Amino acid sequence: MNGTQGQGDSYAVVGGVGGAGATRLSVEFAATLARDGRDVAVVDAAFATQGLSAFVPGRIDPDVTGVLTDDRPLTEAETRLGLPAPGSVTVAPARAPFERLARAKTSECARRLAERLSAATERYDAVFVDVPPVGANQAVAAVTAADAVALAVPDTERGSDAVPRLCDRLADVDAGVDAVVANFADGDRSVGAADAAVPTAETTALSEAPVAVEPNEFAVAVASATEAVTGADLDLPEPESSSMSDYLPG
Repeated sequence: MNGTQGQGDSYAVVGGVGGAGATRLSVEFAATLARDGRDVAVVDAAFATQGLSAFVPGRIDPDVTGVLTDDRPLTEAETRLGLPAPGSVTVAPARAPFERLARAKTSECARRLAERLSAATERYDAVFVDVPPVGANQAVAAVTAADAVALAVPDTERGSDAVPRLCDRLADVDAGVDAVVANFADGDRSVGAADAAVPTAETTALSEAPVAVEPNEFAVAVASATEAVTGADLDLPEPESSSMSDYLPG
């Protein structure tokens, strides 16, 4: 990552199971890079859950499925979040009726999504894509178009069991896993394959996130995970009592 405006990389954050928190992590990762002065975008490929729309109050028209089905620029679906950070976070959420969701999952729209993601990296320092468990065209397009893939799983036995299964599925579509993030890691580690761990945030509602814009214990863990996912070398203020080693897997 070059830290200059545009010419960034794209990162697919794949939810290994339902409820893994990939949407929240995508936005927290973006907010962390914004704290470091980067301009970052988060694009929704989780069309069914549409969690990214929680960050945009009011009407969303067009949403990301609209720009794909109508072959319009992604910029028309983008909204910049008002965050207290030197950089910025812009989101492109999905919020659509079932009929359009179905049309947005076609192979043609998947091709357009890959094209839009490539174009977005020319305008942002980094682009995160919120990806559901890989099983639809748009998810395949996201992971194959991304420069790196991060697998997000809950730090439970269920999450641990999902890692090899998802690695195999990604290999089937010629994509690999560059980092594994154990989410909701509040006790003894269950996901031994994790490259980073993020605890449960005190604020759990998506509408109140991101919270990693302030130097708190949660932000320290998110920063460590962001470095693992992106390879960025971040120099962010930490709370006095924090220790980065508390949040490293092991």
